[in-house]
Amino acid sequence: MSLYTSTSLLLPPPPTVNRRHAFSSSSIRRHFTSQRKPTFSLFPPNSAKSSRLQCSSSLPAMSAKQDSSSTSPPQVEGSLLKSRAFWVSESIIAWNVDEGIDSCYLFASKTAALSLTSDGVSGGDVKVELQEDRHGLPQNVKEKFPHIKDYKAFRVSTDLDVKSLLKSQLAVAAFSSDGRCSDATGLQLPGILDELFSYEGPLGAVYSKEAVSLYLWAPTSQAVSVLIYKEPLGGHPLEIVQLEEVNGVWNTRGPKSWEGCYYVYEVSVYHPSTLKIEKCYANDPYARGLSSDGGRTLFINLDSDYIKPEGWDKLVDEKPKILSPSDISIYELHIRDFSANDETVPPEFRGGYLAFTVQDSAGVSHLKQLSNAGITHVHLLPAFQFAGVDDEKANWKCVDSQTLEKFPPDSSEQQALITAIQNDDGYNWGYNPVLWGVPKGSYASNANGLYRAIEFRKMVQALNRMGLRVVLDVVYNHLHGSGPFDANSVLDKIVPGYYLRRNNDGFIENSTCVNNTASEHFMVERLILDDLLHWAINYKVDGFRFDLMGHIMKRTMVKAKDALCSLAKDKDGVDGSRMYIYGEGWDFGEVANNGRGVNASQFNICGTGIGSFNDRIRDAILGGSPFGHPLQQGFVTGLLLQPNGYDHGPEVVAERMLAESKDHIQVGMAANLRDFVITNCEGKEVKGSEVLTYGGASVAYALDPAETVNYASAHDNETLFDIVSLKTPFEISVEDRCRINLLATSIIALSQGIPFFHCGDEILRSKSLDRDSYNSGDWFNRIDFTYSSNNWGVGLPPKEKNEKSWPLMKPRLADPSFKPHKSHIQAAVENFSDLLRIRYSSPLFRLRTANAIQERIRFHNTGPSSVPGLILMSIEDGHEGLPGLSQLDPIYSYIVVIVNARPTEVSFTSSSIWARTLQLHPVQVKSNDEIVKRSTYDTGSECFTVPARTTSVFVEPRGV
Repeated sequence: MSLYTSTSLLLPPPPTVNRRHAFSSSSIRRHFTSQRKPTFSLFPPNSAKSSRLQCSSSLPAMSAKQDSSSTSPPQVEGSLLKSRAFWVSESIIAWNVDEGIDSCYLFASKTAALSLTSDGVSGGDVKVELQEDRHGLPQNVKEKFPHIKDYKAFRVSTDLDVKSLLKSQLAVAAFSSDGRCSDATGLQLPGILDELFSYEGPLGAVYSKEAVSLYLWAPTSQAVSVLIYKEPLGGHPLEIVQLEEVNGVWNTRGPKSWEGCYYVYEVSVYHPSTLKIEKCYANDPYARGLSSDGGRTLFINLDSDYIKPEGWDKLVDEKPKILSPSDISIYELHIRDFSANDETVPPEFRGGYLAFTVQDSAGVSHLKQLSNAGITHVHLLPAFQFAGVDDEKANWKCVDSQTLEKFPPDSSEQQALITAIQNDDGYNWGYNPVLWGVPKGSYASNANGLYRAIEFRKMVQALNRMGLRVVLDVVYNHLHGSGPFDANSVLDKIVPGYYLRRNNDGFIENSTCVNNTASEHFMVERLILDDLLHWAINYKVDGFRFDLMGHIMKRTMVKAKDALCSLAKDKDGVDGSRMYIYGEGWDFGEVANNGRGVNASQFNICGTGIGSFNDRIRDAILGGSPFGHPLQQGFVTGLLLQPNGYDHGPEVVAERMLAESKDHIQVGMAANLRDFVITNCEGKEVKGSEVLTYGGASVAYALDPAETVNYASAHDNETLFDIVSLKTPFEISVEDRCRINLLATSIIALSQGIPFFHCGDEILRSKSLDRDSYNSGDWFNRIDFTYSSNNWGVGLPPKEKNEKSWPLMKPRLADPSFKPHKSHIQAAVENFSDLLRIRYSSPLFRLRTANAIQERIRFHNTGPSSVPGLILMSIEDGHEGLPGLSQLDPIYSYIVVIVNARPTEVSFTSSSIWARTLQLHPVQVKSNDEIVKRSTYDTGSECFTVPARTTSVFVEPRGV
């Protein structure tokens, strides 16, 4: 592998990111950590040698300029490659230097000529003595930087031209009383940059009738020019314009003729990764268009009428109505998955934005069916510009499907052929962000020019007209590229060391995957907020799902919600009051336990109205966790009641696990509310927050039903059908597995809070047991909306993430009885649609407040004497004109939901449900599912009978 070269330092290219992983708040810390104890080394921890994402084993040489320890024993503790000191405000530098120093100095070199010698730091233009402040760091600094709250504080002279110094290479050095330099290090600058250069004016390209103006925030840059090109690729610049700086913002005003051209910034800036003044070439962080290779930014005015589909400005009036967040149900979908395999879509549209505009395709017909049943939002996996897929389709490699179809269902040949080209095909989930504000080029019919913008808008418009709102998956927690040479690096070229979160030694944190961003910094937060508003206003998306939201500060998320909610039809063309945002609130890495400030974790985000994924209900339903043994069973997959041979411990342990799983599910069905009271498996009345996970954390954390997103499966990990096929006993029938798949989705569909479904939950979708298909190509990710196949048994899944489970997978994939037929898939779609129809048949399934849930929902069959594997939930309504509960539902006054996870029919009488005139829900009476129709309630004996592996809903109609 070739190395990018600088005259004084060789750095390896960025690692290939093996994304994605599933995250669970209870077990994440043992899989991802940023807590390092570095020793002296040329390379920071994110380099080829020490990163968990390795790309090279070679170690380039280090010049003597950087550290004399490369050729002789170190004479000075410390390293300029590290940045262990923090310039936190104009007057204060924080440093955890050892006790016993006599003096401390700040050094600066405009030409980046600093080096360590036996006498300390040499090569500087400036040397200023710092005075230690024995009072320590001010409280506001401790709050902004909690990870350095115990550092010493050093005062900086007020006579310094600080703004000019910040464009230089900087270092601090400590000296003992005999004049010996005892320590030296570089500086991290986000604190002082926020204090001196926080900016709220225009950024990016701004269009007027007469001109195009450019604004770039780059306070540490020494010079900035813009290169203007006529073409997206090749050629010489039409002109090169030097920008002028005003308080850290570089700007220029150009002619209107720039519109439709392309540009690149040339930035001269000190870069801490190379210890040099580098000439970096970068896209505009506020880019709204790109060339096909992402190498140039397009001048595109999104307000221009010729970029708007017909009726675009009036789309706000066509949006599907949403009265409350509790009315939302979400369907997660990957843009390429939707149509890449759909022969009813024109070939030129397959895998792209325009496939959603084909009204008579199999996929669109399927979405319409789901919309008519009740799905309100389609969550699209990343659709911004990401790395991993070439925007030019002509460059893609592929394997002929006819070749793959010849191999046995349990063969390893398919995955070998797929993985051989996986980095050169047209597939990736897209969690490799390069530029957040531009639609991905590979999904457009032409990645150059205006096509991305126009076609993305057509997709949103088409989905809205199907009755579906659009959620965009945003990945603000990390960036794919960093450093001055990486083609995918943007922000780290323009203000190096600012946008990416660094550890206490100054090296980039990688706990999210790679190149963690730092939303605690003012201009990072501003970029995130601006980007959200851009997508909401310019592309009229209706909500956002935040990848690894826990790595973003809570403050940022609250500001995002407030900014989106403030959008109004008359001034912005969108109704922000109907926006919904949610994300992954996992708490791990350097941000865990508020390590970088109060982060948007599950427990911190409560009370904001922002949703977070409820992994507790997922794990309880299915069993184990994404990091546990794949055979560990859960509530619906046979724990205790139909063992699969996995050792769960003695029977008494399995009994306890099943009972606790039921408690977790019941709390989740009550929207995972922190203060909801249930009778637990021990017979005690406890709050949801007092029900504990196996790791000892509280199960419940929400204060409002809109804050809980319940799910059983998502794009991460195995599909629902695949995990059911792994965890259930080998010998059960495919019909039983189909029922268990439905049973899991029924719990999600009939719970309070926001139900979330992965595309394919409803059609028994398989990825041939692949646990992480982020880069497994179209073959393993195929979806068939004609319902002919669910994609089971298309070979052993890719070796990298699945090989250790191949011995479990191989006999299952080889057994033809595991594969559903078309009739199974068609039945699954109808049964799933029935669940949605039931949810939307009564507002009692969509209660809007925590108080309403606490007042109206009860769980029966609880305590130590309860029937294992059986959940019985009732929802009560009031009666108009009578005291007590208010009336919400004009049709039903009482609802009972019974989930029977047992492999046998159950008859059950509850002493707490009596004198009710209950009958099976009309949707289930008319269902094509003959089994659920056998569910009964006998009014005389007040006895419920529910078939095996079935969820039955009974209602009390008013006036009966």
